[in-house]
Amino acid sequence: MLDAIVDALGDVSQRTVVEIGPGRGALTDRLVERAGRLVAIEVDRDLVQHLRARYSGRANVEIIEGDVLETNLAEVAGGPFVLAGNVPYYITTPIIFHALALPRPDVAVYLVQKEVADRMAAPPGDKTYGALSANLQAFVQIELLRKVPPGSFNPPPAVDSAVVRVTPRDTVVVPPPLEARYRSFVLAAFGLRRKQLLRVVRTVGALDAERALAVVHAAGLDPAARP
Repeated sequence: MLDAIVDALGDVSQRTVVEIGPGRGALTDRLVERAGRLVAIEVDRDLVQHLRARYSGRANVEIIEGDVLETNLAEVAGGPFVLAGNVPYYITTPIIFHALALPRPDVAVYLVQKEVADRMAAPPGDKTYGALSANLQAFVQIELLRKVPPGSFNPPPAVDSAVVRVTPRDTVVVPPPLEARYRSFVLAAFGLRRKQLLRVVRTVGALDAERALAVVHAAGLDPAARP
């Protein structure tokens, strides 16, 4: 499974790889052999000391002590980069959205809970399609590469996992200045997912019925549609 994550990044021999949460270095051991440069971000101080000692002889490795959600990934990379991580399941979604900040990684490969992976990649109309699906797919392409059974872990979790590859879309759907507003609107809309779009727009935009209907029609959408 660890080899699958590294393989999914492609040829990184001349690239900077940022790793999220290296822990004791299981994935790091593989990345360090292939990456031109490796920047690993770890929040646990004891593990940071362990990692720095472990890779002290590697000039291409930098261990950063810090919370990934408070770290500017592009800044620590210092230029174009790819991203990899066996991310903590309880903060998977915040980490994935944090990695959407511009400039984005050229490719990101995550090990996540399979339920989350399914929602990330769900097509419109699918029962698992929701705010996460819409908010990611507007900016990136999602590939489910492989399922990972609980037995791959020690101790084994109670859920299946999956390796997911995320790459920026070739075409811009939402202009950068509107990205934050788009994500906010999508979250609000799916908070009212059983309501008709006209009601959603009225509620989210604090608009009267006439103005909300004009907005929906201007967007070429069906006012009776539901998120």
